[in-house]
Amino acid sequence: MAVCPTPIGNLEDVTLRVLRVLSEADVLACEDTRHTRLLLERHAIRAQLVSFHEHNERARARELAGRMADGALVALVSDAGMPLVSDPGFALVQAALAARVPIEVLPGPSAVITALVASGLPAPSWCFVGFLPRARRELDALFASAEETLVAFESPRRLASTLALLAARDDARAVAVCRELTKLHEEVRRGSAGELAAHYREHPPRGEVVLVCAGAAVGGASREQALAALRDLVAAGAKARPAAGAVAKLTGLGANELYRELMREGK
Repeated sequence: MAVCPTPIGNLEDVTLRVLRVLSEADVLACEDTRHTRLLLERHAIRAQLVSFHEHNERARARELAGRMADGALVALVSDAGMPLVSDPGFALVQAALAARVPIEVLPGPSAVITALVASGLPAPSWCFVGFLPRARRELDALFASAEETLVAFESPRRLASTLALLAARDDARAVAVCRELTKLHEEVRRGSAGELAAHYREHPPRGEVVLVCAGAAVGGASREQALAALRDLVAAGAKARPAAGAVAKLTGLGANELYRELMREGK
């Protein structure tokens, strides 16, 4: 079995080794056969294609494991980038391992690595979390706990609100929005969370987005600790908004977010 990464946009970004394996494979397991066929036609490759996506992954994996056990070479491809990375393929790899079929993983294009390098943010230690959670509380907790550079996929429809939430926590936190990587309208925009939140609020993005943000300040107080301190100050007679600003300066958290949370508790 061969796991073959494919271009994330520009069809020229495919390795000679991947092209050779795709031409030699007995069958290609594709996330979308129509999408893969475009790549094959570009490079004059003929191959047998079968669909392999989230809706048929388990059943197809059993079928293909049987073929591999009989000696067939199955090449796994997704629509873009490395299979299994927020794409189908895990069930097939597990089936191949269970059948004691050798697995060869070929290197190649990855939106995650491309965005990380393009972001200009620290790369010695980083974390990829796939698609960001939709629930506001889960998303806020993720941003608060990330102590290293965070890389994630995000919907263009939610990007502005996600950046606004991050800015409320830390307006100055360094962020890069990498959009349509390797494609005609590629954009890498770098700045603070506040700056990018304002930009994308006025200019809604289109296309595929990878969000990269710096880790949270190490050693800062947790959101719960900051809120507890804010409650104590207000209970002692301090006005809520100035108190929120003071706590924010000491903890590195967002003053507006602390104030809004306090107001929600008071309702």
